[in-house]
Amino acid sequence: MFEKLAVMTEKYDGISEKLADPDIVSDNKLYTQLMKDYKNMTPIIEKYKEYLAVRSSFDEAREMLDEGTSDREMKEFAQTVLEESKEDMERITQELKLLLLPKDPNDDKNVIIEIRGGAGGEEASLFANSLYRMYTMYAEAKGWKQEILYSNPTELGGFKEISFSIEGSGAYSRLKYESGVHRVQRVPETESQGRIHTSTVTVAVLVEADDVELEINPTDLKIDYFRASGAGGQHINKTESAVRITYLPTNVVVECQDERSQHKNKDKAMKILRSRIYEAMQEEHDAKIASERRMQVGTGDRSERIRTYNFPQGRLTDHRIGLTIYRLEDILNGNLDEVFDALATADQAAKLANQEA
Repeated sequence: MFEKLAVMTEKYDGISEKLADPDIVSDNKLYTQLMKDYKNMTPIIEKYKEYLAVRSSFDEAREMLDEGTSDREMKEFAQTVLEESKEDMERITQELKLLLLPKDPNDDKNVIIEIRGGAGGEEASLFANSLYRMYTMYAEAKGWKQEILYSNPTELGGFKEISFSIEGSGAYSRLKYESGVHRVQRVPETESQGRIHTSTVTVAVLVEADDVELEINPTDLKIDYFRASGAGGQHINKTESAVRITYLPTNVVVECQDERSQHKNKDKAMKILRSRIYEAMQEEHDAKIASERRMQVGTGDRSERIRTYNFPQGRLTDHRIGLTIYRLEDILNGNLDEVFDALATADQAAKLANQEA
């Protein structure tokens, strides 16, 4: 590991020199790529320099003790430095191992979240709305932008289905663990007997793929236009503004009807379609990777029950990592960092364990 870090330091210093070269500064594409590499390497190099400084203190203390100094205070001081430096070296080594774990290339990308009501009828639809509110409040707190791409609302204020984009630095890195089945246990407002019902909602978090990453042949698309339908809206059933796009090679179908403009609906539908195709490609790629290199916490299986929201107990439980928090209302108001931090830490620990196995 330390040989690799020494080589990386040389590369880092070389990039630093290049960034000061006027010819490279004038080449926007090359300069942007070098800046990205420099930024990604900086925390690793800084941590490595911290390790080297501590190791230097360790070596000096050991040398002082090996020389057999007769000064009792100096000997005690050297012994203290030796022990503290050894502990610091072990701690920094672990931190370096985490920093050197392969970074998910999608971490800095925007996402599209799709929420669908599952078992539980109207109660599931109402909870789909609660999850939509939770994620958008989290995004707002982070200063991220969100936009509804498609929605199928119910008369009581729920969603049978809703798709929305979240744009912001690191959006995928925080939200990628949310894919799966979310279970809610509560007394529905429509339940006169006060009995607790269990309902489920499915969440899918997709990377927002751009045109550069994924080129779709127009001949592979079947595009249909039709009149919008749904709860409310003056433009409903007036014009053929709704759009349905079918990707013929895999028969993936996307519909959008939220906008009055046919053009805007088509753009939103293409954004969702592109991300679904990209996700399918990622899943196919991941399936070919050895099991020890795959995500350990889980980021893609929509059939996996990942979390329970228990209202009578005010409890959230994430079943993948055994996390239980008794602040359900706070979490549903978008305060999700504690959950996301725990998931990211568990994932890093699992990857590190597999790397060392």
